[in-house]
Amino acid sequence: MPEGASGRSQDIVVEVEFSIDDPTYPFISATENEGCVIELADMVPRMDDQYAEFFNITGINSTRVLELVASYETIDATLLYEYEDGGLFEFLTSGNCPAFSLAELGALPREAISLNGEGRIVAEIPPKYDASTVIEEFLAENTTVELVSKQEKESFSPILTHSATEQIIRTQLTERQWEVIRTAFNAGYYEWPRECTGEEVAEKLDITSPTFSEHIHAAERKLLAVLFNR
Repeated sequence: MPEGASGRSQDIVVEVEFSIDDPTYPFISATENEGCVIELADMVPRMDDQYAEFFNITGINSTRVLELVASYETIDATLLYEYEDGGLFEFLTSGNCPAFSLAELGALPREAISLNGEGRIVAEIPPKYDASTVIEEFLAENTTVELVSKQEKESFSPILTHSATEQIIRTQLTERQWEVIRTAFNAGYYEWPRECTGEEVAEKLDITSPTFSEHIHAAERKLLAVLFNR
């Protein structure tokens, strides 16, 4: 991994964006052939030189996704959450993936999305790595990928994408629970001091106070279960 960011402040992060349309990469060919959308939610290192990549995939049946992945020897897939039109998947990968290549070089993949056979990857290069060297080596390994932009920023971006987080939460809550907790939040129920009581939220929803309490506590319990992976 290239180190030594000469001429760059110790606190400056370099954000790079790449475009890719090479169908030899699984996440490109899948969206080109299946009409789905694939978006990176998170990526963490595992043992034995592997990475766990969490992808939010929509517009395709989850069973079909697992069938497609089965044809690749370097990828193992697990369905974590199933949506009506897709799901959140964990892929254990050890190669043939641009995000994997970037991570091996020291960069932190933050965004990766593929639609209609065209992909975009955004990564952040920590100050301890030389950005030019990381980019040069990445492009040498992935010759069909193109550098779109490079810019400096003062801090890292959040890891889990908003869309993936919302999808996970929505799959855990019933429509009523989602409506109740969203209404309560927007009404200031969670502010301190509270801007709206439970009785007032219940009135907005045209339900009784006990029903509000039942739904709000069930929703909160499910959200905590997602947070603590229970």
